[in-house]
Amino acid sequence: MKIYFFNKKSLLGLSAGILVTGCLLALLIINFTQTGVIATSTKEPVYQGNTGKKAVAISVNVDWGEEYIPGMLEEFKKYDCPVTFFVTGTWAEKNPELLKKMSEAGHSIQNHAYKHVYFSSLSDVEAKAQIKKAEEIIFQITGKKTAFFAPPYGEQNQRMVKAAAEINYELIMWSVDTIDWQKPSPETIVKRVINKVHNDAIILMHPTDPTLKALPDLLNYLKTEGYEMLTIDRILNESGGKS
Repeated sequence: MKIYFFNKKSLLGLSAGILVTGCLLALLIINFTQTGVIATSTKEPVYQGNTGKKAVAISVNVDWGEEYIPGMLEEFKKYDCPVTFFVTGTWAEKNPELLKKMSEAGHSIQNHAYKHVYFSSLSDVEAKAQIKKAEEIIFQITGKKTAFFAPPYGEQNQRMVKAAAEINYELIMWSVDTIDWQKPSPETIVKRVINKVHNDAIILMHPTDPTLKALPDLLNYLKTEGYEMLTIDRILNESGGKS
């Protein structure tokens, strides 16, 4: 067995060699990541806008409650409030004329999957198929393509975000939740918004009777406080207000 002895110069040279090799390896990893060779999706769920302004976006998830939507449309019109309706494909199939009316009123129609199912139980292929099927149905009815996806039940994880990104969708969440699906009093809904609203907030609601009754006070408060009310696509535009 041979025994090797290293003097100071040899050790310094060896250390320098290791350092250079490490740097080169790091540069290679960075380069591969930037070119997509080993990179994974850096997309994240969206919880709020990025205008930097006193603005909010109201997001209405729709899989039921169509009887309340005409009244909601009237209130939104009174307060010059364009909102984003995230609708399921099955709901759109059953309510094509109402969906057209929502779109023609200037509201953004976006994607809430074909069926209101737990996406955590789906494969990536099944998840993408759910989004694409809803996209096709909404396009057939409104003539507009969806680009934003609000997952049923508010589920989200990195796998879902990546699957959505692979078909050019952003996964939208919220920063202010009315929890109106539990049907609290209209006053409770208004207080939940007032207590948590902030610049670039995304406010989540659903078509319910107490939501409809809360809208006059809620929208009046936002308008009085100087909040500009935008659709999701506009509040995610850094210039704040260009579609």
